[in-house]
Amino acid sequence: MANLLWLQGGACSGNTMSFLNAEEPSACDLVTDFGINVLWHPSLGMELGENLQRMLRALTSGEMPLDIFVFEGTVVNAPNGTGQWNRFAGRPMKDWVADLCKVANFVVAIGDCATYGGIPAVAPNPSESVGLQFLKRAQGGALGASYRSKAGLPVINVPGCPAHPDWITQIVVAVATGRAGDLTLDEFQRPKTFFTSFTQTGCTRNMHFAYKVSATEFGQRKGCLFYDLGCRGPMTHSPCNRILWNRQSSKTRAGMPCMGCTEPEFPFFDLNPGTVFKTQTVMGVPKDMPTGVDKTGYIKLTAAAKAASPAWAESDIFVV
Repeated sequence: MANLLWLQGGACSGNTMSFLNAEEPSACDLVTDFGINVLWHPSLGMELGENLQRMLRALTSGEMPLDIFVFEGTVVNAPNGTGQWNRFAGRPMKDWVADLCKVANFVVAIGDCATYGGIPAVAPNPSESVGLQFLKRAQGGALGASYRSKAGLPVINVPGCPAHPDWITQIVVAVATGRAGDLTLDEFQRPKTFFTSFTQTGCTRNMHFAYKVSATEFGQRKGCLFYDLGCRGPMTHSPCNRILWNRQSSKTRAGMPCMGCTEPEFPFFDLNPGTVFKTQTVMGVPKDMPTGVDKTGYIKLTAAAKAASPAWAESDIFVV
């Protein structure tokens, strides 16, 4: 039986809410079918006060084995590197994180805050927030670029705001059942099984993207969200249109643009006014190109696509 501890730093609990809604497998399946012993979780743990501190001390001392340490939220260093703004069980959370990561066989960062710093790390970052092993694209974070768990792996990053519930549980199961060696991580330590394809893969609006037919309002059933509404689907690594949310939909299918929350730079442009839900352009050309497309090629491609666009591309073909 694998011991799992889940702690939360500077966060909104969104990834906890996502985790508790998992279906394949569910949070209950982790215990009943896969033998995972959830030692403590902020929303599920029964221990409080001295009882919780006793458990944490047993883990950090090695008296109790820690197979999987899951962390949600940022590591808060404010003020002045002390971490006193985020205290937990009698000491700064950053200190618990450092000690637990030293004894954990595997460390899994859940959500954009724990992986790359997320929204709390947006400049001027008053909470001095960092991810476990990254701050945006820069390696390091709270643990340092050279950190390796007792099993010899870096932090396994499962980003998202929040992460899809099944990404969370499937990675936890893989680690708990001895299949961590099958996980191949990309340059940002994301499991490639989930983060190789793009959000655009499987998007129902791909034909509109191809013919440069643009959506101009949220919720429109026709039109691509990339050209005007700031959708980052063509350059965001995630399976959101392959592994659907609630088994039936995604942001783009509902007519809302992808905000790129699985990428280290999220939120993009530091949430400056006028940058959210609006494609940033220079002389009509997006500042950020779809991955693998240069600006010259984009201009040629979109001009030809617009000229070849059939009449039905401007129609609402979703009649249900």
